[in-house]
Amino acid sequence: MQDKAVIFDIDGVLIDSYAAHLQSWQAVAGSHGHCMTESDFATTFGQTSREIIQTLWSEVSLSDSQIADFDAEKEAAFRKIVAADYPWMPGAKSLLRALHLAGFQLALGSSGPPENVELALEQLNKPDWIGAAVTGADVLRGKPDPEVFLLAARTLAVAPADCVVIEDARAGIQAANAAGMFSVALVSTGHTRSEVAEANWIIEQLGEISPKIISTWLKAEG
Repeated sequence: MQDKAVIFDIDGVLIDSYAAHLQSWQAVAGSHGHCMTESDFATTFGQTSREIIQTLWSEVSLSDSQIADFDAEKEAAFRKIVAADYPWMPGAKSLLRALHLAGFQLALGSSGPPENVELALEQLNKPDWIGAAVTGADVLRGKPDPEVFLLAARTLAVAPADCVVIEDARAGIQAANAAGMFSVALVSTGHTRSEVAEANWIIEQLGEISPKIISTWLKAEG
């Protein structure tokens, strides 16, 4: 299976981070005199922090360094919240283990900063399972652009058509589809099935999929 890969988003897929991201956004935005509603958060979930800042507060003239500082402050607040009790999704670690043992290559494709991805790898404590970890800092364009997933596949030396992407946000599903990969949507906290209707497959929990099912999808696509 070394020529087949599964690429996981982190937020909303491997960890139930919705509440922690919303809490950290609201706290930091409020300290800067901005408002972040849950609706604002839901519609931008999956984008990079810098894209969210530019989208929601475009009327405020912020320099690149100010956006970077805002971004860093928000993500540090998020990591402080989740580090205390890392919110793994039910079945996440067991699915990663099963796929690794079945011979699939595994990658992380996140819009988050390197520190967030490093925290996930530390919490997993199985660095040999993950062959590539792409962060928001590694790409010029965030999801729905396919760059993050294409870079992960290229790092693994696996063709896009031989990759399955597991995502939770519409932007992530669109990115996977644009990359020519099989897209699987996990309907996690804050999302609905209608939001991710463009996915090739929709699940309610990670326990619904297995190495055998993923192999079937890739054979059908081939």
